Amino acid sequence: MSAHRKRSRARTTIGVLLTGIMLFPVYWMVNVSLTRDQDMRKSPPDLLPLHGTLAGYRTVLAEQLPYLGTSLLIGLGTVVLTVALSAPAGYALAKLRPRGGGLLHFVLLAAQMIPGIIMAMGFYAVYLQLGLLQSVPGLIVADSTLSVPFGVLIFTAFMSGIPGELLQAARTDGAGPLRTFWSVVLPLSRNSVITVSLFAFLWSWSDFVFAGTLVNGGAHEPITLGIYHYIGNNNQQWNAIMATAVVASLPAAVILVLAQRYVAAGVTAGAVKD
Repeated sequence: MSAHRKRSRARTTIGVLLTGIMLFPVYWMVNVSLTRDQDMRKSPPDLLPLHGTLAGYRTVLAEQLPYLGTSLLIGLGTVVLTVALSAPAGYALAKLRPRGGGLLHFVLLAAQMIPGIIMAMGFYAVYLQLGLLQSVPGLIVADSTLSVPFGVLIFTAFMSGIPGELLQAARTDGAGPLRTFWSVVLPLSRNSVITVSLFAFLWSWSDFVFAGTLVNGGAHEPITLGIYHYIGNNNQQWNAIMATAVVASLPAAVILVLAQRYVAAGVTAGAVKD
């Protein structure tokens, strides 16, 4: 066997082992979701659900669907608000060159370094005055503060690579800045739109800090709080918790698989210029 084939097999083996290690928590989540309560503290634990039960999934269907619906509404609302704010801002920074653009870039980077709990407490004080606590619109706005700075940076990098000749041709045809953005720039930015939308949805779907601070105890709680309600001081319904986690992971996993090629193009946009 040649040295090249040996190295190739070694790399493949290492890759398979690392993939297995990374995916083992996902497998264990599914395993626990099918485990009976009386087997939950068994030592050593069963590596396979030999006496599996669907009780956890029946609990999800009976109790968690409203939480999943609320999370879906919040996620879609966050996507719409994020793209609506960050795409025009990215276009302005990339092509219109406003004064203070460099400072704005710094502010956007700094905003992503602020701990979420500090922002959550700030939102709580503001929402308490505005009456937006325990509301879906309030949580959408809060979640958007995480994704808008990222979105602006992605859109700026992508739109900087759009040839200026296209924009000049649009202006020659009589299109103003808004028409140029809507009819030329935005269609060309499909990959970055999908990338920003995906990350905005995933961040809002998995958010716990804002949800626990701003809507906890309200009529509309996301799935992260739905899972948290299963955890008590004296009772942890682990099969229901893991079953809910499995079901909650499916929409994000499906969206990520479908959008992965657009995400790869959107994230690397602007990294290399001709």
